[in-house]
Amino acid sequence: MNSAASAHRLFITGATGYLGSRLIPLLLERGHHVTALVRRESVAKVPFGCDVVLGNPLEIQTFVQQLQGVDTLVHLVGTPKPAPWKGPQFRAVDGPSAMASIGAARAAGVQHFVYVSVAQPAPIMKEYLAVRVECEGAIAAAGLIATILRPWYILGPGHWWPLALLPMYGLLQRFSATHDAATRLGLVTIHEMLAAMVWAIEHLPERTRVIEVPEIRRMGRRNR
Repeated sequence: MNSAASAHRLFITGATGYLGSRLIPLLLERGHHVTALVRRESVAKVPFGCDVVLGNPLEIQTFVQQLQGVDTLVHLVGTPKPAPWKGPQFRAVDGPSAMASIGAARAAGVQHFVYVSVAQPAPIMKEYLAVRVECEGAIAAAGLIATILRPWYILGPGHWWPLALLPMYGLLQRFSATHDAATRLGLVTIHEMLAAMVWAIEHLPERTRVIEVPEIRRMGRRNR
């Protein structure tokens, strides 16, 4: 996809993180215009080829003016390697940064908001889940048209340990009492997640949509 008519103008927070650093090169290859919000100390980590805005994702005033002309804001700021004991970080970083992006997108009239949430309901990671549920509510309250992706755990470099759980997942999916939960909380690969995000960015919705684990997996298989 290289035609100017089909290219999007994207603004990405969390551009140097686990997802952002892999997503941006894919988007640039496909002809999209990408602007990355980064702190000064992270400029060198930004993938080559995108524009850079220096700012603080927790402070809306540092980047809201840079959203003029943007059609899609992709919010990817989050605590690295989430764990149950990182509740204070989820409350201090994940939640406030999402709220800042939501407010900025609304103020600038951004057409499409892309947010990586988490599979729901879930028996563990209560603080992580609570913050993302609050942010999904804030997206709706702001009147934004959004794509909300709900993975449970994304397998990839440095994130392979859940592979040991695959036999358990296979067993749980065989029983009707546990099948739905095992499917909803299934593992997705980084390739599947990126494929789903690229698809979501290139197919602007008319209303907010939620992409769950089974659909994330299907999109990955279609784009191998």
